[in-house]
Amino acid sequence: MAVEQPMRTPVTSSGDQTRIHNIGYRTYDGPRLGRSYATRSLYSQSLRGAYGLGRSVKSKVLPMLLFVVMCVPAAIMVAVAVATKAKDLPVDYTRYAIIMQAVISLYVASQAPQSVSRDLRFKTVPLYFSRPIETADYVRAKFAALASALFILTAAPLLVLYVGALLAKLDFADQTKGFAQGLVSVALLSLLFAGIGLVIASVTPRRGFGIAAVIAVMTISYGAVSTLQAIADAQSLGDGGGSSAAIAWIGLFSPITLIDGLQSAFLGASSAFPGGVGPGNGEGLVYLLAVLGLIAASYGLLMRRYKKVGL
Repeated sequence: MAVEQPMRTPVTSSGDQTRIHNIGYRTYDGPRLGRSYATRSLYSQSLRGAYGLGRSVKSKVLPMLLFVVMCVPAAIMVAVAVATKAKDLPVDYTRYAIIMQAVISLYVASQAPQSVSRDLRFKTVPLYFSRPIETADYVRAKFAALASALFILTAAPLLVLYVGALLAKLDFADQTKGFAQGLVSVALLSLLFAGIGLVIASVTPRRGFGIAAVIAVMTISYGAVSTLQAIADAQSLGDGGGSSAAIAWIGLFSPITLIDGLQSAFLGASSAFPGGVGPGNGEGLVYLLAVLGLIAASYGLLMRRYKKVGL
C-alpha cells in the first residue's frame, strides 16, 4: 500500500498559465494485518449488521423485535414454573426452536439478503477481493456471521429457560442435560438455516426478492411436508399403521423437519411429527447425513457463486 507524499515542484510556462506538480510516493512501512484480520473484520461487521448494530435505527427494529419475540415466551414459561412450583418446564429445550420456527424463518429471510444482497446490488464484492481477502474468506465470514447470529437468536431463550429452571430448583442434572441437547440442536439448525438462506439470497441483488424467496422456500417446504405427513398418518390409522414409516421419510424434505427428526433420533427429543412418529436410529443416520450434506452443499454453492462474482 502506498501513501501519497506530495512534493510540489512547480514548472511555470512562459504565460504562467500551466503548473505541473511532481507527486512523489514513498513506501508504506506501517503494520500489515493481512487476510486473517480482514476476514475477522468482515465477520464482526456482518454479525453486528445482523442485529442492526452500527446501522440506522430503522435497521435495528426488526432483528431486535424478533429477538424479543423469541425470548418473551421463554420468560413467561419460567415465571409460570417458578410461581406454580412446577416439577418440570412446560416445554423441552429441544422443542422450543421447533415451536418458534416461524420467527426463526422470518429472521433468516430478513437478514440473509441484508448480509449479501446489498454487496451484490452495490457491486462492492470486487472491492473486498481487491484487498488481501479471497473468495473463501468472504464466504466463511458471511456464513459464520449469519450462523452465529442465528445461534444467538435460538440459544438465548434456552438460556432463559435454563436459568429459570435452576431458580425454580428443578433437578440440576436433568436441566443441564436438556440444555446441552438443546444447544446442539440449535447449533445444527443455525448452520443449516444460514447456509440455505445465504444461497438463496446470493442469487439476486434485490433484497426484496431475496426475502420473498427465503420465506417461500421455508414455508412452502414445511407446509408441504406437514400436509403429506398428516395424510400418511391418516392412512396409517386405516391400514393398521402400515403407512407410519412414510412419515419419517417425508420429513427429509423440509429444513425444520430435518432438525426435528435428527434431534428425536439422537438427542432424546419428542417428535413433532403427526402421531409423534419420529425416525429411528437407522432413519436418523439418514437425517444426519442429509443435514451435514445440505450444510456442505450450501458452502460449496456459495463458493461457486462468489468465484463468478469476483471475476
